[in-house]
Amino acid sequence: MEGVEHRTLKVNGINMHIAEKGQGPVILFLHGFPELWYSWRHQINALSSLGYRAVAPDLRGFGDTDAPDRVSSYTCFHVVGDLVQLLDAVAPPQEKVFVVGHDWGAFMAWYLCLFRPDKVKALLNLSVPYIQLGRQMNPIDGWRAFYGNDYYICRFQEPGEIEAEFAEIGTERVVKEFLTYRVPGPILLPEGKLFGHSADTPITLPSWLTQEEVNYYVTQFDKKGFTGGINYYRNFNRNWELLAPWGGCEIKVPAKFIVGDQDLVYHMPGIKEYIHNGGFKKDVPHLQQVVVMEGVGHFINMEKADDINKHIYDFFRQFD
Repeated sequence: MEGVEHRTLKVNGINMHIAEKGQGPVILFLHGFPELWYSWRHQINALSSLGYRAVAPDLRGFGDTDAPDRVSSYTCFHVVGDLVQLLDAVAPPQEKVFVVGHDWGAFMAWYLCLFRPDKVKALLNLSVPYIQLGRQMNPIDGWRAFYGNDYYICRFQEPGEIEAEFAEIGTERVVKEFLTYRVPGPILLPEGKLFGHSADTPITLPSWLTQEEVNYYVTQFDKKGFTGGINYYRNFNRNWELLAPWGGCEIKVPAKFIVGDQDLVYHMPGIKEYIHNGGFKKDVPHLQQVVVMEGVGHFINMEKADDINKHIYDFFRQFD
C-alpha cells in the first residue's frame, strides 16, 4: 500500500509489527480473526488523508507480530498489555487516542477502555458489542449447550485439532471460507465437512474482496498458521475467570457501535435484545449511537468501507 510505513516495536516482551500512515491525532485500528492490519487498508488510506495518524498493528499471534507458543499467553490481559505499551510508543505521554475495533479487535478495544480509560478519547467498535458474560456457566459450555459440538468456537478448543483439519483444505480455502461467510447464523465445522459443505464447493468472491487481497492474507497465514489467532478463542474460559473482578463495571468512554444485520454475532442468542433493549446502554453509558447496516455481513469494514470511513470521521471529529 502506497505511503504506509511498517516497523516493529518491542512491547510486553514480544515484537509487534505495525503499519502507519498520516499525521495528526492517532487512530488505533484493531483487527479480528482471521485478519491482519491489512483489513484496515481502506480506513488507513481514508483517515490518513483526513488529518489523522492511522496506526494498525498485527495483534499477537498474527502476521509479522510474534506468536508465543503457550495458549495462556493470549488472554485479554496479554493483548491489552501489548496495546498499552504500543500506545506509549506511538502517542505522546498523557495523550488519549481514538480506537476502532472489529471482531476480536473490538473485544480487546472494550477491555482497553475498561482497564485503561485514561488512554482512550473515543471508541468506535464494529460487530462485537461489549458483552458481560454471565457468571452461571463458562462461555464454552454455554455455546456447546446451545449450538452443539460442531460450533466453531467449540471446535477451536482442542490445540492442534482444527489446525490439522485446516491444513487439509489449505490456507486459501480457510481464508476464503471465513471472509465470504454471510449466513446470519453460527459457523459450524463438522469434521470432514468444514463450514457445512465439501472442500471442493466453489467459493465466489464478493465485489469488495479481490483475489489479490486474498493472496496477501494467504501469504501471511502461510508463514505461521492460524494457531495464534485461534488461541484467542482458547482463552474464552480463562478470560471469563480473570474478568470476574470487573463484573458489573461500566465502560466510561464515549462510544459508537456499528453492526451489519447479516452479521453472525448480531444473531447470537440474546445479542439483539441486549443491544436494543437497554442492556448495552447500561453497560456503556456514554454509548452515543448504534447503527445497524442493512444487508451487510461480518467483515463490515471491508464490505462497506466508504460508509465506515465516514462514520469514523464524523464520530471522532467532534472530539478533536
